[in-house]
This record gives sequence, C-alpha cells and structure tokens, in this order.
Amino acid sequence: MTGAERREQLIAVARGLFAERGFEGTSVEEIAASASVSKPVVYEHFGGKEGLYAVVVDREVRTLLDGIGGSLTSGTERELIEQATMALLDYIESHTDGFRILARDSSVGSTVGSFATILGDIASQVEHILVGAFKRRGLDARTAPMYAQMLVGMVAATGQWWLGTRRPKKSEVAAHLVNLAWNGLRGLEAKPRLVTAGASRPRRRADQRDRSSGRRSDPSPSES
Repeated sequence: MTGAERREQLIAVARGLFAERGFEGTSVEEIAASASVSKPVVYEHFGGKEGLYAVVVDREVRTLLDGIGGSLTSGTERELIEQATMALLDYIESHTDGFRILARDSSVGSTVGSFATILGDIASQVEHILVGAFKRRGLDARTAPMYAQMLVGMVAATGQWWLGTRRPKKSEVAAHLVNLAWNGLRGLEAKPRLVTAGASRPRRRADQRDRSSGRRSDPSPSES
C-alpha cells in the first residue's frame, strides 16, 4: 500500500469511528487497530488525532458546500429552494457518517468552525434567492440573511430528526419542508410584530405593584 493509499485508508477508518463515538470517544489506538497499523503510522500522516479529525471534517464540509452550490442551477425561486433542500437531504442520506460528525462536534481541531458556522456558510449560498424576492415584494432585503439562516436551520434540524427515522421518504420530507418555507415566505409581513408582547406587559406591571404593596393579586375566598 502506497503512502497516499494508507492515508486514505486512515481517513476512512477514522471517519466511521468519529461518527460512531465522537472525537473524545475515539483514540489513536482504536484508529490504528482498526486500520491494522501501528500508532506511529497515524502520527506520521496526521500528527495526531486532532490533525486526522480536522482532515475528516474539512472534507465533509467541502462535500456538503459543493453539493449545495452545485444544486443551485436555475429555475424559479421555489425551484431553487427545492434544489437546496434536496441537496442537503441528499448529503444527509448519502454521507450519514459525515453529517453525524458535523452535527456533533465539528469544531474540534477544525479550520472551518462549528456546525453553526457551517450552516451559516450554506445560508450564504441561498441568501441571494431571498434578497431578490424581498426586493420585488417590497420587503426589507436587509433581513434576507436572517431568513436564510432560518430556512437552512429548519432543514438541518429536520434532517437530523429524519436521520433517525427515515420515514417518510426523502422526497416527501423535502416537499413538506418546502411547503412550510415557501408558503411561509409568501405570507411575510413587511413589519412583523409579536401579538402577545403588548398584552403581557400590563399584567406583569400590575403583579409587581401588588408585590411591592404587600397585596396578592388574586385574594382567596376567605379574604374577600
């Protein structure tokens, strides 16, 4: 086995172990034993467990981002959202170990940051879809990055759930995600507000006055 082949073997072995046990739960000894090599071989190629883990994570991030970017070819805004949603679910389905690693503790020893940072990179790839749509509908385009984060986070969280159930089928999950995302976007308010915010404040102020005066706001029958 050549040096390059040995390196790829170690990456593949470590990827499976990291996905199953996490970074902390995997040792260099286990990686070496699973690859039928000695510990010095692992250190020779990667300098240690952290270096090997960083290579695994960086590869997964590139695979994921390339898949998302390659999926956004052309089409209507809804079609582009569908493409991005399916691309993320495709990655989760075909790179299950990689997704488990990224979602668990990808920031350890990695140059790409945490899972939240990775999702932010994905959101930046779909952000332009929302910017154009917001401008055409008279909405504040400055909020598009925030909505892109929401959409990507929703798909990623649902993907984590689906990973454990695998039901319903992927295309059906994607259809429901797009249904919520698209129809939610169509009904966006130009200036959203919380309808409960104003109603709750007077009650809190009244409760505070009652406590400061030593009275209870709801007297018992014996007190009335």
